[in-house]
Amino acid sequence: MARQHSPGWLYRHKLPTRIWHWLNALTIFILLMSGLMIFNAHPRLYWGKAGANYDRPWLQIGPTPSGGGHVVIANRIFLPTTGILGRWTDQSGRIQTRAFPYWATIPSRYSLAGARRWHFLFAWILVLGGTAYFVTSLINRHFRKDVLPSREELKPRHLWQDIKDHARLRLPTGDAAGRYNPLQKLAYVSVIFGLIPLMILTGLTMAPVFNATFPQLLDLFGGRQSARSLHFLSAFGLLAFIIVHVVMVILAGPINEMRSMITGWFRTPPEDQRHG
Repeated sequence: MARQHSPGWLYRHKLPTRIWHWLNALTIFILLMSGLMIFNAHPRLYWGKAGANYDRPWLQIGPTPSGGGHVVIANRIFLPTTGILGRWTDQSGRIQTRAFPYWATIPSRYSLAGARRWHFLFAWILVLGGTAYFVTSLINRHFRKDVLPSREELKPRHLWQDIKDHARLRLPTGDAAGRYNPLQKLAYVSVIFGLIPLMILTGLTMAPVFNATFPQLLDLFGGRQSARSLHFLSAFGLLAFIIVHVVMVILAGPINEMRSMITGWFRTPPEDQRHG
C-alpha cells in the first residue's frame, strides 16, 4: 500500500481503492436515503415470514395519539422523537406523520415508486462496483497486504493497545500512519466482508423474482420480514461506520486524509507529533 515518493510522503491508496471509495460514498448515501423513503411506506419491522398492520412489530416509527412522534422498540421502549421522526414539518410548513423527514429521503416528497427506482439502480451500481473492486483487490493483493489483519495484530495485547491509543486520540505517526492499524482493518473487514454482503443478500431476499430463482435465501434469513429487518439493521450499521470514519478523518487531519484518497499520496506526520 505504501510506496515512497520523497521523504515524508507515501503512496497510500491505489487507484482502484480510490475509485471504489468515492463511488461507494455516493452509492451508499443514495441507497440509505432512498431506503428511508421505502421504509416510510410501512414504518414497521417484524421477524419471521410475514408482517402486516395487525402483527406486532419489533420496531415502529410514527405519530402518537397525543400529537407527537415516537420510536417504539419491542413494544416496551418508547422514545419521543417529535419534530424529527414520526411527526415533523415539511418545506411548506405542513405537519407530516411519516417516519423519516423529507431532508433525509430520496425523493424528498413521498414517492414509493420513485424511491424504488433510485434504490434498485444504485443497488446494482453497488454490486457491480463492489465486484470489480473485489476482483482487482485479489489480483493486486490489496486485501492480503493491506486489509486483512495478521495474527500478530489480532493478539489481545495489540488490540487492547490500539483501543487505548484511539481512546486517548494518540494517532499513528511516521510510516505507521501510512498503514491501516488493527482496529481499522477489523472495521474494513466487517464492512467489506460482512455488512455490504449482508445488505445485498437481504435486499435480494425481499425481491419476489429472486425468491422464485433462489428460494434458499428465504430459508437462510428466516423469511422476507426477517430479511427486511436485517437489511435495515445492516444499513444503520454501515451508517454508524461512516460516522466514525468521518470523525477519525477529521481528527487525523482532513486535508491530508482527503488528499491521499484523491491523489493517493499521503504526507506522514513527524514521529514526534503525537495527539493526546
